[in-house]
Amino acid sequence: MTNTPSIRLLIHGGAGAIQRSRLPPERTQAYTQALTESLQMGYAILAGGGSSVDAVVAAITIMEDSPLFNAGRGSVFSHAGRNELEASIMEGATRQAGAVAAVTTIRNPIRAAHAVMTKSTHVMLMGEGAENFAAEQALEIVDSAYFFTQHRWNQLQKAIAEERVLRDHDAAPEASLPVNDGKHGTVGAVALDCHGNLAAGTSTGGLTNKRFGRVGDSPIIGAGTYADNRSVAVSATGTGEMFIRAAAAFSTAAQVRLLHTPLAEAADNTLSEIAAIGGDGGLIVLDAQGNYAMRFNTSGMYRGTIGNDGIARVAIFSEDEVPAASFSASTR
Repeated sequence: MTNTPSIRLLIHGGAGAIQRSRLPPERTQAYTQALTESLQMGYAILAGGGSSVDAVVAAITIMEDSPLFNAGRGSVFSHAGRNELEASIMEGATRQAGAVAAVTTIRNPIRAAHAVMTKSTHVMLMGEGAENFAAEQALEIVDSAYFFTQHRWNQLQKAIAEERVLRDHDAAPEASLPVNDGKHGTVGAVALDCHGNLAAGTSTGGLTNKRFGRVGDSPIIGAGTYADNRSVAVSATGTGEMFIRAAAAFSTAAQVRLLHTPLAEAADNTLSEIAAIGGDGGLIVLDAQGNYAMRFNTSGMYRGTIGNDGIARVAIFSEDEVPAASFSASTR
């Protein structure tokens, strides 16, 4: 009798001040449904013998197409009133990677990041050049109006009036906004396929009212995304500047590979470093044996996982648990 190779997919939809008292059951259900659909789409690829890279792209594409998340169609607006999108992807076997930043017309930035990884000799493309490259690769290009959502526009006007730059989960809900708006952000996924290969990807719209072409950690390999078969695949969400300064994703992977630190402990160490310089957020981490951790130092993180049994397990609040032997989630 042979053992079935492990497959595993983890996703996140952002971490932040997510409170049960401010998220009614119907909104909880909407997020649960979107996260479940993302997990099922990625699982279908893994269960069919597909690659971890393809599973990550599929899972993130679902979240980019949903207006619930600060990525793709639901992205926040910059100070200039534009949706400026970022994404990256990395595969663990050869450590190839691709990323795009400051793009405004690519429907699915994660697909563009994948094209950069597989169809170019570069790692990161930005702005108009990235959009031209995506068009050459026959990716879907849309009018910038595709990304417009009224509640994100209202969020920008409030941020401008207050002269603030807001993370998605910093903005307080208003009567004109969906309940608990501002409590979610960057999306990401990490996967292990039946061939034993890891992959990680991350996508975001960044900060409300960001200026001067600001780029966060999501498209930066080693900060918001990292994958190495020798250690782990990581996707991050949180205060981007601090995740960059802490080289968060790489730091987590390096602890596992070089110090043999358990996954949850490595993630917690990284989050402690980020907290020490004024940041917060979360990490999803997966190794080549299928062990995983979902860690965050905020009051909640949209998150979920699916493995060989094909059962999608989703959680939102800090007190929620996803029943699985190697799962860990806690606040610090």
